[in-house]
Amino acid sequence: MTSSGVAPRQDGGAALRLLRDGELTVEGRLVDASNTTLRGVLTLDGASARCVYKPVRGERPLWDFPDGTLAGREVAAYLVSAATGWDLVPPTVLRNGPFGPGSCQLWIDEPPDAEPLVGFVPADSVPPRWFPIAAARDDDGIPYALAHADDPRLARLAVLDAVINNADRKGGHVLVGPDDRIHGVDHGVSFHVEEKLRTVLWGWAGRSLPADAVDMLGRLSRQLAGPLGEELAEHLTLGEIAELTARVDRLCESGRYPQPSQDWPAVPWPPI
Repeated sequence: MTSSGVAPRQDGGAALRLLRDGELTVEGRLVDASNTTLRGVLTLDGASARCVYKPVRGERPLWDFPDGTLAGREVAAYLVSAATGWDLVPPTVLRNGPFGPGSCQLWIDEPPDAEPLVGFVPADSVPPRWFPIAAARDDDGIPYALAHADDPRLARLAVLDAVINNADRKGGHVLVGPDDRIHGVDHGVSFHVEEKLRTVLWGWAGRSLPADAVDMLGRLSRQLAGPLGEELAEHLTLGEIAELTARVDRLCESGRYPQPSQDWPAVPWPPI
């Protein structure tokens, strides 16, 4: 984000207006992304901010998601995140840009000294209050563990991923902002009607949900039956919204984090 001071939590309305109406200039491409992912600068009425712009025409076809729908799923993830009140997904809109319509999301600058919350650590030195998720070895055969912190901010993100059926929660998709808040990004392969939850955040699998998460799920279910459902219908099919509502209700009824599926890889590749 630039020095304009536009921040997702402090002034979400200003951020959304800038994302929707600002002049978008592309700075460059994030070359490691599987789909065309561009960093740009938005300017409007003296305010400016960096953004991530993903044009629909740059989406790589997938066998299990309809073509041309990933940008809309990015926006849907933001709408659900905003409805939870947890503000885990940066403001995101669907708009026209230099390469046609696509998703446009506020850029999150991570401080250089930000402590990572997910990563590979030596197998015999998993930090205290970290969950080991999977075993691994480097090229020399030295054992490592894929692990993540037992952090309430990540615990909330794990709930959101279960709600939206996120099929690609990599460690690199968890950002720590300058205000020490965490942000989840890259939600283009979410909201499938089939169970596809694939994440590095399995540390709470099968455990009881926090009371605030259960309360949130109840509120979210009611919102899905009203204006939120109508907003999501611009980006998801009616079947996807119905299954989203069913997932929310199942989570609320069980009161527990989901367990990894036996029919789908539980951890994305690469995990970081």
